[in-house]
Amino acid sequence: MDKLNIEIYIVVYMGKMKALLLTEGMHGMISQVEGMAKALNAVYSHKIVRLSFPWSLIPPKYTPISQIILKDKMYLTEDEAPDLIISCGRKSVIPSIILKKNNPKIFTIHIQNPKVNLKNFNLVIAPEHDNLNGDNVISSKGAIHYITESEINKEKYYLDNKIKSQKIVSLILGGPNKYYSFNSSQLIKIFNKVRSSFIEEGFKIIVIPSMRTPKSIIDLAIKEFKEDGYVLNSIDKQAYLSSFQIASYIIVTCDSTSMISEAATSGKPIFIAHMENKKNNYRFKKFYELFKTMGITRDLGEKVEIWNYKKFNEAERISSLINDKVKLWNL
Repeated sequence: MDKLNIEIYIVVYMGKMKALLLTEGMHGMISQVEGMAKALNAVYSHKIVRLSFPWSLIPPKYTPISQIILKDKMYLTEDEAPDLIISCGRKSVIPSIILKKNNPKIFTIHIQNPKVNLKNFNLVIAPEHDNLNGDNVISSKGAIHYITESEINKEKYYLDNKIKSQKIVSLILGGPNKYYSFNSSQLIKIFNKVRSSFIEEGFKIIVIPSMRTPKSIIDLAIKEFKEDGYVLNSIDKQAYLSSFQIASYIIVTCDSTSMISEAATSGKPIFIAHMENKKNNYRFKKFYELFKTMGITRDLGEKVEIWNYKKFNEAERISSLINDKVKLWNL
């Protein structure tokens, strides 16, 4: 890199905010904090939070604000201190508060309901279906995420050698969580609906697993659709993005509001593949109803037809609301 390029790089870098991202390492959380950092045009680094026993099992409101709870202690010198901390998930709540306490100049943003006093953060971003209210709360319609329209367009041709058809449907698979068991019998019902609604109507399918998708479900999808399209057997972000671009329709399993929100960046018609819930999923239901009312989603099994909605990315909208607040804080 020559001197001119170095100087340009320094000017660009120094003109950006520095962000420290704190999560438990789950895809949905990483997607949310990275999405917010990107939308704020910040240079960021990511720290996976690990709590010591028994604090890893205890709600934040009963957890001491002390380094003793952390497996990996967190200290920031004046030079290392970021302009902002963006945290997401239960385990990241106390570490963010600790770092803020040690350096009050840091602007802190927590994504999701922290389940502690909201004044511990400069801003809290929570999904509308959480019904969280406060002077420093911004409500999001769906989940914040890291997918952008330009990234989707960039990977347009990535799957060209894997599937060729004018009629393609993408099936995005999640995985088990505390609300959905994601067992094989549930997936067989979904696969049968996909076959009757799309495959039998001449569509080719591309199946994209997530980090939470059990290998047994991937194997089941390969067995079911190996003659009808292409099933990825590993995690591939480029394929994930490309599937949004090349598909006429997108199907997402109901277990992930993050993946449904990510798919909405494409502007393509989205069908939600529902499963039986194993515990009260009222928050999911509110999310499904919101996206259906907004004209973004329908339920798998409904009539297959084209519908339109404005490409949807909450990170971009919310960043415009908070960018000036963050910059003023750091003056």
